[in-house]
Amino acid sequence: MPRSTRPVELALDVPDGPAPLRHRIADALVAEMRTGRLRPGDTLPSTRSLASTLALSRGPVVAAYDDLAGAGFVVSRAGSGAVVAEGADRAAAAGAGTHVRRSDGREAPGSRPRASPPRWDLRPGRPDTSLVDPAAWRRAWRAAGSVVPGRDAGAGPTHDRLRTVLAEHLRRSRGVAVAPDELLVVPGVGASLRGLPGPLDLVAATVAMEDPGYVEAWTAFTAEGVRVASVPVDGDGLDPATLPEGAAAAYVTPSHQYPLGARMPVTRRVQLLEWARDTGGIILEDDYDGEFRYDVSPLPALRSLSGAEEHVVYVGTASKLVAPSLRLAWIAPPRPLRDRLRVELESRGLVVNEATGLAMAEFIASGALSAHHARVARTYAARRAALVAAVSDHVPGAVLEGVDAGLHVVLRLPDEVDDLELVTALEARGVAVSPLSAYGIEVTVRGLVLCYAGLPESQAGTAVRQIAEVVRSA
Repeated sequence: MPRSTRPVELALDVPDGPAPLRHRIADALVAEMRTGRLRPGDTLPSTRSLASTLALSRGPVVAAYDDLAGAGFVVSRAGSGAVVAEGADRAAAAGAGTHVRRSDGREAPGSRPRASPPRWDLRPGRPDTSLVDPAAWRRAWRAAGSVVPGRDAGAGPTHDRLRTVLAEHLRRSRGVAVAPDELLVVPGVGASLRGLPGPLDLVAATVAMEDPGYVEAWTAFTAEGVRVASVPVDGDGLDPATLPEGAAAAYVTPSHQYPLGARMPVTRRVQLLEWARDTGGIILEDDYDGEFRYDVSPLPALRSLSGAEEHVVYVGTASKLVAPSLRLAWIAPPRPLRDRLRVELESRGLVVNEATGLAMAEFIASGALSAHHARVARTYAARRAALVAAVSDHVPGAVLEGVDAGLHVVLRLPDEVDDLELVTALEARGVAVSPLSAYGIEVTVRGLVLCYAGLPESQAGTAVRQIAEVVRSA
């Protein structure tokens, strides 16, 4: 023991509750060790003395001491009673206990209490799902519920109707001319990326990726044996002239570069397609945030260019337009690759359930999706304007990027500022944002990624004032 033992008089607080009394007594003593009121080497009161102080029978106190000894919190010394063991304070601080706590339905056994949700959640990828028309949504699911599910256990859902209406939607909204049988319906972009390298012959090949960029794609491809090459982006996104020699594919977000927000101009799109034609390479087009532009009309997808259908694997999703929890996206590969990719995705279980596909098909076919798009575009435009104005007011000289499109902006910071520390400081103020440095692969960039989709106009000034105070302190 680090020091001589001493008797301790405890004003022990044993809480009420449904747990057995022995457990509540033991928990109270462990709490005393956690706070430092009981320290290694201290002698606990005798069981008879503590029982008298607590006005309890001696039995539960003896049982609690036995539990503490069995767990190693105390040791028994002849003639000295129970003594707090060396290291018991550290064990108590680490959350150790003498028993498994019963769950009351509010907290899982052994889990930490859930952190309260942020007051302002400005992390990217979070559209305002409350803007979905509940009546139209219910109608879509009632229509889906009227269809008896298929019984073929050996194949995934074909999603015939969804692919038909989706093909028309892509033609009208993104300029992508694709036949329904060319579309593959998948459970989200991120989940499906690992199914691409095999059928596209990219295993052990080099795929060029934007930096900073979509780290989830980088991770998925690397896990499948792809050699990933970082290509720094500029104000126009990825420059095809900087693609590494021998690259077999390029993963790009031309509509709204993720996360910086650049829109790849038509000249670079044509250069990228020429690169694919000349080298036999594949363009993996993630049409991220392609639906939302505010100051100019949206450019059609890169896949809409003449001849692109032979070289572009087009990937789109409903996560930003409707809701991420739908887990619904689509892929339009070159026709010769379609069956190979379909088999690979189905073998990995990367399929969308039939009911979700039917509901989404009805939501599109009824015109509800178009109406929803128009409504949220107006709302997001107003929220974006409020956020930009608030940053201008409270963070003079701030550099904002990606303002013209999408659902987020990037507040750039000097390279010497640790944006991770700023994110932690903002979290304590109830503001959740993402650090720009988290999106860098080999390139180091500093900033805050701020999504305005769920930020009411009336709250923009208050939220940005919190951000301004933290940024000024840095």
